[in-house]
Amino acid sequence: MTEANTQEGAAAPKMEVDPKLLEILVCPVTKSVLRYDRERQELISDKARLAFPIRDGIPIMLTDEARSLDDE
Repeated sequence: MTEANTQEGAAAPKMEVDPKLLEILVCPVTKSVLRYDRERQELISDKARLAFPIRDGIPIMLTDEARSLDDE
């Protein structure tokens, strides 16, 4: 069985982010506190209205990678 076959239809496991890392990270746009959305695996900047993805337990703090919350 190939790796692709073992991952078909399976949901990606949710990786936990180190709580100490969450304490020191701030929004790269506003420098404000971020909110952790465990279900969506995102860090939310309410002030900037952006959601930064977390991939493989690593926050991607690039505005080009962020999802706009205004689209919701």
